[in-house]
Amino acid sequence: MPELPEAETIARTLAPLIEGRAILNAEFPGRRVLRGAMPDLAGARIEHVARHGKRILITLDSGAILVSLGMTGALLVDAEPGPYTRAVLLLGGGSAANRTLLFDDIRQFGNLRFLPSHPADLGPDPLEVSTADFTARLRARSARVKTLLLDQSFLRGLGNIYADEALHRAGIHPGAFAAKLSRARAARLHAAIVELLNEAIAHRGSSISDYVDAKGERGGFQLLHRVYRKHGQPCPACGAIIQRIVMAQRGTHFCPRCQR
Repeated sequence: MPELPEAETIARTLAPLIEGRAILNAEFPGRRVLRGAMPDLAGARIEHVARHGKRILITLDSGAILVSLGMTGALLVDAEPGPYTRAVLLLGGGSAANRTLLFDDIRQFGNLRFLPSHPADLGPDPLEVSTADFTARLRARSARVKTLLLDQSFLRGLGNIYADEALHRAGIHPGAFAAKLSRARAARLHAAIVELLNEAIAHRGSSISDYVDAKGERGGFQLLHRVYRKHGQPCPACGAIIQRIVMAQRGTHFCPRCQR
């Protein structure tokens, strides 16, 4: 599932292509893609495109469309509709000819939702929360740290890939209890998360399976993963064999020597 770096890359590639354009027509061949009622979008103007956690927020001149990508969702500009196209927006205006914005989703776990205002249902953004606030939030929770990092009400945007990678960089075992982490270790984890996410964004995210940006191009950060899906391989830091366990019903990868 696309996480924060992938959503950020999609938003950055999408914004210059569709911001300022008007929606001429909107069709939803896959009605399952809609969550709640979708008003008539004809005539609405796209003002801004940004990431909200793992999701894409398309702000209109009245309301917004929140796009959850799910496992296999993709927002594509000027692509040909196909059997997995669930939504088609025809866009006019701007200096170029009309454009189309497609939402393709093979497994149909993604969705589109119309919101009257900006969403406020998730925790803070990991690239915006301060070290002090992160530490306080971490030490106030009794959950295991890997489980907590996956909780979108704690921080919005982290998923399995970047939780595993950040914990490895910080030298923290995924099963450690969040409330028992020292302030120094909590600060180290916060720094690791920020550094990791910025690096991943610079490499345009991780293309593990289906993820592509709005132009259909893959990311490259998967080539720099240290532990995610590397079980049975040597740790790049110490040479110990990377292990895999299941936490919060998710495969979890860590180095038993680096992460105590």
